[in-house]
Amino acid sequence: MDGAKKTTTFELKWSADLRGSDELLSSGFANGHSTMNSSTPSAANGNDSKKFKGDRSPCIPSRVLHIRKIPIEVSEAEVISLGLPFGKVTNLLMLKGKNQAFIEMASEEAAITMVNYYTTAAPHLRNQPVFIQYSNHRELKTDNLPNQARAQAALHAVNAMHSGNMSITGSASGSESSLLQGQSPVLRIIVENLFYPVSLEVLHQIFSKFGTVLKIITFTKNNQFQALLQYADPVNAHHAKMTLDGQNIYNACCTLRVEFSKLTSLNVKYNNDKSRDFTRLDLPSGDGQPSLDPSMAAAFGAPGIISSPFAGAAGFAPTISFPQAGLSMPTVPGHLSHLAIPTSAVAGRVAIHGIAPSAVHSVLLVSNLNPDSISPHGLFILFGVYGDVHRVKILFNKKENALIQMADATQAQLAMSHLNGQRLHGKVIRVTLSKHQTVQLPREGQEDQGLTKDFSNSPLHRFKKPGSKNFQNIFPPSATLHLSNIPPSITDDDLKNLFARTGCTVKAFKFFQKDRKMALIQLGSVEEAIQALIDLHNHDLGENHHLRVSFSKSTI
Repeated sequence: MDGAKKTTTFELKWSADLRGSDELLSSGFANGHSTMNSSTPSAANGNDSKKFKGDRSPCIPSRVLHIRKIPIEVSEAEVISLGLPFGKVTNLLMLKGKNQAFIEMASEEAAITMVNYYTTAAPHLRNQPVFIQYSNHRELKTDNLPNQARAQAALHAVNAMHSGNMSITGSASGSESSLLQGQSPVLRIIVENLFYPVSLEVLHQIFSKFGTVLKIITFTKNNQFQALLQYADPVNAHHAKMTLDGQNIYNACCTLRVEFSKLTSLNVKYNNDKSRDFTRLDLPSGDGQPSLDPSMAAAFGAPGIISSPFAGAAGFAPTISFPQAGLSMPTVPGHLSHLAIPTSAVAGRVAIHGIAPSAVHSVLLVSNLNPDSISPHGLFILFGVYGDVHRVKILFNKKENALIQMADATQAQLAMSHLNGQRLHGKVIRVTLSKHQTVQLPREGQEDQGLTKDFSNSPLHRFKKPGSKNFQNIFPPSATLHLSNIPPSITDDDLKNLFARTGCTVKAFKFFQKDRKMALIQLGSVEEAIQALIDLHNHDLGENHHLRVSFSKSTI
């Protein structure tokens, strides 16, 4: 049997798992060989499956997991990343021709946690849902199998990079533990851009992914919502800080700032909505607060043992993403969708108390505009950096004022927080929430002078796709702009001259080293950058490429 034939037949054997079980692999695979007999092809089509029936049920937990419906372009590293948040991935088998893969976790416990997690938060690769189930095999032996060199190389590279990182069980190697000796297990958490309420339960849900959370205290200081959170192990605190610092709980808002606390232990006196000791469910509620009810106590497990890393899930869908995992959540109101903590399918569900997103208007009032320079299209482009603008109305008799209707209240809040107080056309603009709930289009025959525009169906909306990467790249106005969708023929001088022609001072420019489709350009001021973004976003660069411009968090 030649190599090509061997590979094809081998893949046919593995395709048996597509039907929900892999009994057909029992004899050859268990011994680490890809040997097969003449009945193998028909077995792959299901004709001989009965002779293995009953060996093992496909629902019995195993540390080997079978992944189906993988997009053809997905890399080995992306498949491995599905398992990384749950522990070490010890082996990988890719069957790209069948859009399948098998990964082996270091322990059955890690595999069980992974399957349970993806039951409530469907995994995605390249924005396509994939399906994960237990395999009928206890381990992967791929030493003698063809076409697996890339998979093994990727496995070694990823494990080297993520050694010990993000383990659900909170375990760590001896060297890592010794490295972190003396480091506090207590984190100080500040939530910035607090457009939605963040409860103690939401924090517990998010941070429990990295280990056992013992205690949490929440408070407000300097008009900022803050928390102190104590882990059982400083290694867990280290992993949580490294991964969560700078992440958004909800799309484009509620940004986490995580640092180590000088405290080494927290003293919690009361179990209520402000503080909780998960090892002491007998504590009083204090201050007239309701005590922890039995269903909530059950959700957090027995004292000192938190049985589920996702217990206490909140009513809103938190959207922390773990880049290694490439996950996404189904769309929820307000586009709080691109991140990946599972939501309310656990006991003891807690609703977040506070203003519901629908209670806040999505129409903004913009004042102190320069009536000689502003246009509905210019406002559409600028405010479109922070959300999808549906309608713009410059007031007929007060042209220094405009109403802007965003797609939802979250985006209105984002635009207001980032653009209020910025300089535009030489004037400092003011952005507040309007009393209006919609922007009315002019009636037929009503004089308007083109001051009201409907952009609902514009192709320039940045946030139409749920889970779009644009949600992760929302930054305040800055003098440095991020440019993308640049055709290969365009040079740095071409782009510098283009921006100079709009009246900007170009201070610095650089292409991205690995991708010349993107670049950074630094202008003379934030005001210049705002004007350049308005003027040049969607500028036709030729070759069917339209320039994409956004604010950058980086500098050159």
